[in-house]
Amino acid sequence: MAEIKDPENTILMELKGGTVTIELLPDVAPKHAERMKELARAGAYDNVAFHRVIDGFMAQTGDVEHGDMEDNFNIRRAGTGGSDLPDLPAEFSKLPHDRGTLGAARSQNPNSANSQFFINFTDNNFLNGQYTVYGRVVSGMEHVDALTRGEPPANPDRMISVKVAADA
Repeated sequence: MAEIKDPENTILMELKGGTVTIELLPDVAPKHAERMKELARAGAYDNVAFHRVIDGFMAQTGDVEHGDMEDNFNIRRAGTGGSDLPDLPAEFSKLPHDRGTLGAARSQNPNSANSQFFINFTDNNFLNGQYTVYGRVVSGMEHVDALTRGEPPANPDRMISVKVAADA
């Protein structure tokens, strides 16, 4: 487990293989970092599927509306929803989409990010300046690497629990 420098801006994501520690970047994308903490504290991310996992690219999750594998789960709808909170404005920065960074998933509209996010498996610099980067995996990336692949996966993995380290 990584040393946690700022528990209020650190996310602990429990996957089947173990804990993924994510450092949020509130200085870079304050609205996105705040949204992730708000949804984590509400338990909204618990049991949500990784509905899009593309080898050599990224793993996407966070559809709290249709992705909860314990509540009316439908893999065909997973990835089409968000939370009941308003969409977020883009918070683009100079930070690159490197391996282990968190990006805000969105529709064609840059200001449509809500609850979904992706974790980059590799450096995806073609995404730079087009998707908000608001966190980075500081330990446990091997558990992200082990996620079942597919669009959608036949038997998707899930975020078992997501907590703010300050609350854990």
